[in-house]
Amino acid sequence: MLWAVFNTLYQVFLPISFPVIAGWLLGKFQKLETRPLLTLTLYLLSPALIFNVITKSRIESADVMQTLAFCIINFFFLWLIANLWGRLLKMSSPDLAGLTLVSTFTNSVNYGLPLVLLAFGQAGMDYATVYVIIQMIIVNVVGVYLAARSHFSINQAIKSIVKLPAIYAAVAAILVQMMNFQVPAGIDKGISLIAASFSPIVLCILGAQMANVRNDGLARSHQKAFWSGISIRLFISPLIAFFILWMLNIKGTQLLVMLILASMPAAVNAVVLAEKFDASPKFVSKCILWTTLASLIILPFFIVASGVG
Repeated sequence: MLWAVFNTLYQVFLPISFPVIAGWLLGKFQKLETRPLLTLTLYLLSPALIFNVITKSRIESADVMQTLAFCIINFFFLWLIANLWGRLLKMSSPDLAGLTLVSTFTNSVNYGLPLVLLAFGQAGMDYATVYVIIQMIIVNVVGVYLAARSHFSINQAIKSIVKLPAIYAAVAAILVQMMNFQVPAGIDKGISLIAASFSPIVLCILGAQMANVRNDGLARSHQKAFWSGISIRLFISPLIAFFILWMLNIKGTQLLVMLILASMPAAVNAVVLAEKFDASPKFVSKCILWTTLASLIILPFFIVASGVG
């Protein structure tokens, strides 16, 4: 078992660590500006990757519906647990908002997709892409509400979805699949070339973002929110995800991929919403840092248990 974990670290996590470390060094010592890279990822790399994966995938419509059901149910349970936990501990409104962000949103794009690609290959990416697209919609619809509460705007959520290029890339790819259209070789190679750039660039962005995440000491009032976020994200969320996957009778590679993606560390973008709407960004930042570091120990065991490592 221990040897399998070390082998997984070497085969899967070591390759991922190179661009992450490079990004961290650039962020720490060269003050790498991630905003242009995020724009590049959002408007070019992500749509290219999604289009490339979907047009080559053989995922069934039933699997898509199962993934949709899992994402919605899993989100609801995590939101419910975070809210009950926060109210039981009598957290302030900003801490409760921050806790829901940490508990419900995972780093499935910057960290999850490259990890799935290395661990499961194309078969895993088929399921992961569907999961990520659904998560993008949930984040943009619900994320603003969780962070802002009384400032929530339906129009703002709708506009954020309409602006997502990945949605249009997914629709175009589905139409190509439905019409059995063969993408011309030159165009297909060009899209594949752009898509291949996704993993190293988003991992580099993750490293640079981690360099900017604050790890300051927390006030006593924020300590319970911090430890609650760590507990829910690292330990409770995998158990909930596995239970829901079992209830939905999801098996095989689809189960493994969604279990791992649902067990990812807290999303770096959560701190953006937390800062924008004053949802205790300091404790959210610290949760992101420590759940990401802890994932380097926990996730290899998940992969080994799945039989992939």
